[in-house]
Amino acid sequence: MRADDVVPLGRTGLTVSRLGLGLASLGGLFTPVSDEDAAATVERAWNLGVRLFDTAPVYGYGRSEVRTGLALRTRPRDGYVLCTKVGRLIEPGGTDTQDIWADPPSGVGPRLDYTRRAVRRSLEDSLARLGLDRVDVLHIHDPDLDYPVALAEAYQALADLRAAGVIGAVSLGVNHADVAARFLREAPAPGPDCVLLAGRYTLLDQTGLAELLPLCARRGVAVFAAGVFQAGLLAEPRSGAAYGYPDVPAALLERVRAVRAVCAEHRVPPLAAAIQFAFGHPAVAAVLVGARTPDEVTASAELLAHPVPAGLWRSLRTAGLLPAEAPVPAE
Repeated sequence: MRADDVVPLGRTGLTVSRLGLGLASLGGLFTPVSDEDAAATVERAWNLGVRLFDTAPVYGYGRSEVRTGLALRTRPRDGYVLCTKVGRLIEPGGTDTQDIWADPPSGVGPRLDYTRRAVRRSLEDSLARLGLDRVDVLHIHDPDLDYPVALAEAYQALADLRAAGVIGAVSLGVNHADVAARFLREAPAPGPDCVLLAGRYTLLDQTGLAELLPLCARRGVAVFAAGVFQAGLLAEPRSGAAYGYPDVPAALLERVRAVRAVCAEHRVPPLAAAIQFAFGHPAVAAVLVGARTPDEVTASAELLAHPVPAGLWRSLRTAGLLPAEAPVPAE
């Protein structure tokens, strides 16, 4: 599989590259990123054929959107799919701050707000930061943080924007598969078109397989799989803190070592298996990876293209590291 392979995005009429670039890192996730590195990272992704870009207001408190817009502004607007999110407004005095951003702009912060008015204002603010005339996909970001309002107001606001042709698709951006499944069941028809699922359909965590992914497949809802590297845990098993874990549980570390051993047996880099695994499920349209340098984008594209024999997936199942019902990519 290549980074520039393209597929339809579910029922939306949009087309996306199989590899997408998640732009949280360009907002300074954990580590500062220079303007020059941010621009060069998007440039490398574009040259490799990546045509799916995902950002959010909360990423660096607007910084990711600004850098995304600067990097994409000269590209043909119909030549890529751009996603951003609603649910947090970036404004003076915003108190929903997160310590994961290395050097956020001073004087502003996020404020949770899933009301109709806030959704429309969030889109206007995002377009201003991006310097673009539209976004293609709008995710309701972390709807579990105020589920009733996200369902009743944010979804309806986005559905209205979709009906008016302002956006191409309504989506959810979630860390919890059960939240997304509930939202799909409870949202008025036709419901969300897409789900961005972070860290819940990976080699280490198949939580999304229980209900969400089969539901998406039945309804034609396209899934963006994100967090497939589990914050680098598969590349570097360690007992210290990793994103998503105050401390990595011993059982998880043992699972990581077991997966790595199977990969070594088949001479496959663990991250190649990680980036390709999600594509076995028919609901998954694209995998989103983060990067803060051009070389990291190149590495992800090479991992996506690395041959992975069918025997590796069989060995993972035999070792009890993948459930029998998890579909895997063709050799």
